[in-house]
This record gives sequence, C-alpha cells and structure tokens, in this order.
Amino acid sequence: MKETSRQLLWERRSQTPLLVLAVAFAVAYAVPIVAPEAEASVHRACTYAEWVVWGAFAVDYLVRLGLTRDRGHFVRTHWLDLAAVVLPLVQPLRLLRLVATLLLVGRRARMAPQVRLTTYVAGAVVGLLMFGSLAVLSVERDAPEGNIRNLGDAVWWSFTTMTTVGYGDHSPTTGLGRVLAVGLMLSGIALLGVVTANIAAWFIARFERDDQVERLQLEAIRELQAEVRALRAEVSLLGGGGQGAMPAQTAAAGEQAGATAPRF
Repeated sequence: MKETSRQLLWERRSQTPLLVLAVAFAVAYAVPIVAPEAEASVHRACTYAEWVVWGAFAVDYLVRLGLTRDRGHFVRTHWLDLAAVVLPLVQPLRLLRLVATLLLVGRRARMAPQVRLTTYVAGAVVGLLMFGSLAVLSVERDAPEGNIRNLGDAVWWSFTTMTTVGYGDHSPTTGLGRVLAVGLMLSGIALLGVVTANIAAWFIARFERDDQVERLQLEAIRELQAEVRALRAEVSLLGGGGQGAMPAQTAAAGEQAGATAPRF
C-alpha cells in the first residue's frame, strides 16, 4: 500500500513536467525539419533537447518501475512506455516517445471516460497529422523521385492518407515513407472506427436514458391510477354505509317516540 501510494504521488507530481517535456520534444523534432536551413547550432540544440527529453522519459519509467510491487505486471501493461525508452533515437521511431508520453499523461488525467475518449481522439488526430507530415517530409524531401517537397505538401498528403481518400497527387517514393503511409492509413481507419463507435454509444446511452425516464413516468401513472381506484372504492363504501345508517337511526327515533307517547 505504501509503495502504491508513493507511485501515485510520483505520477501525480510528474504529470505536468512530462507534458511540458512532450511539447519541448515536439518543438525540437519539428524545427530541423521545418527549417533545414537553420544554423548548425540550432540543429545541435534540438538534438540535445531530444536526448534530454528521452533521458527524462527513461528516468520516469525506471522510477515507476522501482516503486511498483509487481514489476512483471507493470512491464506488461506499460509496454509502449518501455518501447519508447528502449528504441533508439532515430527517425521516425523516436515519435513513439512522444506518443507514449501523451498516452501516459492522458492515463493520469482525472477526466470522465467520455471526455477522456474525446480528448484522446482529438489529440491523436492532431498529433498524427502534425508528426506524420513532419516524418514524411524528413524522408521524402531529398528523395530523387519524391514529390513531397514542403510542409504544405506533407500536411495535404497526411490529411488525405488519414481519411483514406488518397488523391494520389502526392505520394511517398521511399521505403520508409511508404511504411509511414501504411501506419498513417491504419491509424486513420482506427480513429474513424473509434469516432463512429463513440457516436453510436452516445446515441444508445441517450435512448436508454429516455426509455428509463418513460418507464418511470408510466410506473408513476400506474401508481396514481391505483390510488385513485382505492380512493373511489373507499368513497363508495362510505357513501353506502351512510345511507344504510340513516333509516336505522330514523326507526330508533320512532320507537323511542312511540314509547314516550301518552296512552289513552
């Protein structure tokens, strides 16, 4: 229990710093690709920043692994974090570190399930569009037969690939670029399925709530009807008993009057 509380305390305190590091990693990854003509010192600074962020991710994973009691279960349930730490810092595999960090931050966030799912989907769409564009641009810009030469072409290609439209005006020509395209297509299909399932679940939950309210209203109406019937029965009984009592009282009064009357 103490180890679990220490682990939760560490995760709660490291949530915001990890998010800041994820943003720093995104910037360090994007700058050399968007501005390849930048000075060499800028490129070196971005590389150092990526290594520092990677080191912070590795330290966070090792600390959480050390604080947990069942390390085997932790490794099995946090395999993406482990992959982000073990994989070397090369393109495009280093994107896994950013994905793992965003997932980690999302898991630690205290949000409702519906809000968390919506946040995941929106963040995944933006992240895949942005980093898919940067990754394909980095590998296709200098390709001899490549037709993705600038960021605009890369973003357009990522958008059409994720939505599985595939106009074909821009397409990767290198092996690594095609691997990225396959991953982006599969991710787009998966996200579309998640969005569709989320919308369907929302409608189903809404219909179930409406049905439950309608059932409660019908039960209340039935109870009121039963009470009205019971009240009518009581009123009818009271009315019948009153009419029967009146002749009896009249007869008793007549007998008493007859007994007290004078006799001749």
